[in-house]
Amino acid sequence: MSDNVKLYRKIADTVADAIEAGQYKLGDRLPTERELAEQFGVSRPTLREAMIALEMLGMIEARHGLGIYVTGDVRPVAPQPAERDTEIGAFELIEARRLFEGEAAALAATSITEEQIAQLESLLERMHEEEEIRGEDADREFHLVIAGATGNGAIIATIENLWDWRNRSSLARNILARARGMGLEPRIQEHRRVVEALKARDPAAARQAMRDHLERVIDHLLHATETEAVQKARQETDARRNAIAKRVAI
Repeated sequence: MSDNVKLYRKIADTVADAIEAGQYKLGDRLPTERELAEQFGVSRPTLREAMIALEMLGMIEARHGLGIYVTGDVRPVAPQPAERDTEIGAFELIEARRLFEGEAAALAATSITEEQIAQLESLLERMHEEEEIRGEDADREFHLVIAGATGNGAIIATIENLWDWRNRSSLARNILARARGMGLEPRIQEHRRVVEALKARDPAAARQAMRDHLERVIDHLLHATETEAVQKARQETDARRNAIAKRVAI
């Protein structure tokens, strides 16, 4: 994979270059995300991934209610090409999934079996009942059953690979961990609408239901990585910890 396809990385490198060149000094506030997105001509998800990549390098910090500040003026040792190739962001992954899985759902609607529909119904119950990690496993299996219903080995391998990238990329893991802290869970009703479209053998409805579902996941990731949302989650977590500590002390 060539770096020239990773737009968020280009933006992160450009901002890092500007910091190292002294255009932005330690303690300076960067332009707002909206301004940077307009400057680079990119979407909010792409800009957000670039900022999180820089935050992971220790070069910037998003401060609640204040903006994004420069906290480091030298990049750590650059990752090797193989490492950079695995750095695919969560927004990139979900955008790709929206494209591939929407079409996979449409194709699956023409060939899905009653047994596979029963599997999907069972997985919906698991998502609803199980604790977080196992619920995520059920979510993954749900999407792979739909891929399997296409009967196309290339589609199955592609969608499985997109799911596996979640764990290969430290950037994707970072973003998804933040989202989990804000309550990202399998979205049961959205999954159910996909199943209903598949049961109706309606390719257009299945495609739209899958695309709508993944678009809402992108929206949740954007909210979960907002400075204010992250700060609120941290405050709530600290409050819960303090409450537990007080009960233990008593």
